[in-house]
Amino acid sequence: MTHRPRYRLGVDIGGTFTDLAVVEEDSGRLLTFKTPSVPADPARAVLNGINILSQEHGIAPHEIDYFVHGTTLGLNTLLQRNGATTGLLVTRGFRDLLEIGRLRLPDPTNYYVERIKPLVARRHVREIDERLRVDGTILTPLDLDAATDAARGLMAEGVTSVAIVLMHAYRNPVHEKLLADHLRRELPELYVCASHEVWPQQREYERGLVTAINAFIGHRMRRYFDRLHDDMAEVGLKATVLTTKSNGGIMAAASAARSPVETLLSGPASGAMGALMTGLASGNRKLIGFDMGGTSVDVAIIDGDMLYSTESHIGDFPLIMPAVDISSIGAGGGSIAWLDSAGILKVGPQSAGAMPGPASYGHGGDKPTVTDAYVRMGLYSPGRVLGGGLTLDHQRAETALATLAGPLGLTTAEVAQSILDVTTANMFAQFMPLMARKGLDPRDFRLLAYGGAGPQHAFLLAREIGVEAVVVPASPGTLCAQGSLAADLRQDFIRTMPAGHPNAQALVAGYDELVVEASQWLANQPIAVLEKRIRLSADMRYHGQSFDLTVPLDSDAFDPSGLPALIEAFHAAYERIYGFSDPAGAIEITNVRVTVLGITPKVPQPALTRHAAPGSSPEAVRHLPIIENGITVQAAFYDRATLAAGHRIDGPAVIEAPDTTIYLPGDFTAEIDAFGNLIGRLRAPGDEA
Repeated sequence: MTHRPRYRLGVDIGGTFTDLAVVEEDSGRLLTFKTPSVPADPARAVLNGINILSQEHGIAPHEIDYFVHGTTLGLNTLLQRNGATTGLLVTRGFRDLLEIGRLRLPDPTNYYVERIKPLVARRHVREIDERLRVDGTILTPLDLDAATDAARGLMAEGVTSVAIVLMHAYRNPVHEKLLADHLRRELPELYVCASHEVWPQQREYERGLVTAINAFIGHRMRRYFDRLHDDMAEVGLKATVLTTKSNGGIMAAASAARSPVETLLSGPASGAMGALMTGLASGNRKLIGFDMGGTSVDVAIIDGDMLYSTESHIGDFPLIMPAVDISSIGAGGGSIAWLDSAGILKVGPQSAGAMPGPASYGHGGDKPTVTDAYVRMGLYSPGRVLGGGLTLDHQRAETALATLAGPLGLTTAEVAQSILDVTTANMFAQFMPLMARKGLDPRDFRLLAYGGAGPQHAFLLAREIGVEAVVVPASPGTLCAQGSLAADLRQDFIRTMPAGHPNAQALVAGYDELVVEASQWLANQPIAVLEKRIRLSADMRYHGQSFDLTVPLDSDAFDPSGLPALIEAFHAAYERIYGFSDPAGAIEITNVRVTVLGITPKVPQPALTRHAAPGSSPEAVRHLPIIENGITVQAAFYDRATLAAGHRIDGPAVIEAPDTTIYLPGDFTAEIDAFGNLIGRLRAPGDEA
């Protein structure tokens, strides 16, 4: 009987390209490639990738046993504000819930700051008669008929999605559940979501906002997931369609269609998972993920595990749901270089985007960008075809840079060097405070460069921030797709606790309820797991404070006798973050949290089969002039496919790969490790190449 090969497919759908990573389960052999994205129909790009796998690589859809993907569709829909016309049903008296928000200005010293426009227009908010007390008991019964009429009135005004956010539904969802179920029966064409289904946490504005976001993107995301499921079934892919989540986990796409807000940071979280996977496989447990794309740099910290946050910001909006702690720096390959009113060179935050993109893309863009500076510096061989079939136009890059060269009195080469210098300075100015806020020293970490542009700029930034080394994984341009394959099933649950001094019995009841809910969620997911893990934590604060610290518990069950230890852990955490604590101060536990993990089978990352004598140099495919620090120097160009474990490369050098370009400046040296990672370090003074 012939052994049937089995494959795992990871996909990352970006704005410009869709990345695919295919792993053969028996051997761990990795195949990666890119195909152009189809913004109007994201599922089409996945289908195109499946066809490429079948026609060019001989991998039939039915041989794929595991399929997981990440997408920026929900994120882009929110940022571009082109989601569904959304309505909001609230308790009478709370019509301006989203309008008022938290009454905080993003920039208190700016007298001209613009008010953030709510996702739901005020004319599409309806007040309904119902009210619960703070303890969850009913004060005013729900008027179901009037609420249904309100929803019908919204539909008559063009509303296609509705969010239900009722007072104290986090304590008792009885009214929300009754109304949501009724609307789904009576108005099946209306996309309905209720706050207790999305994220049942106290804080009316944040709970209302996350529910409104879910409704705003829900219609489009449900159509996308349905289309993807149908397309995959049509081509013969039998694996369950899975999607990555903001919290670094995965879930069935059918579940994500009901709660798409959980996938907002799907793509960046996949990249962080890829960084963690690379670090654990190669023994690098302290990494700074440096994912540089067209618009921004996403920074993720790996310190043995990923760092998480419950206070993310996406565009104008706070997101209280747990997510991988990813910070964005406004500098990318598409960032536009321009002159301010004083004639000073600036870079970003405006971006050329994917279309038309940098001038060198040849898609109609005419403004100089960071990518055009890379081209003028000589980092791309003339005529080289990049991943996805893109060939950069050197003359268009020159022409775009010339628009700045004249006013500045510089050559285009000097302008290109200046653009990279300003970009690096912008990154440094945002990166160092970011690390300081987290209480971290960059010198304790290695910089892991990925994304299409990350390996081109990582060494320039590393020189400034003083990291120990730069790591460029074997396929940095597709690391997000690879990271999706390393993710486990993961879901977060929360309950708000009664106000006042911590009550041990109430905590036991809260945790027990959430553990049962978490276990049921995992059991309902359509893929097998190796083991189940339960993690408990608590949101705590001193009495009178407005914000919490999340403190993890040491066990997977709460025992009343452990309350003193939990309080001590809070004091210690507060001391570590703020430099002081108040051991005699009264403590409040505002929320209890449970995270369930379903550990999925992993395919070990294989070591390289190609080996060279340690310290030996590979053969360069060509030598070409590049601009470095304003001077023309000869650089060796290498094909990454020919590099072997043990090879050493001295800068200045350019390593070409289908998915990216690695620029190694002249003051760096690099070696290839057993897993194909390129490890670069700043040469010590007196260390000759």
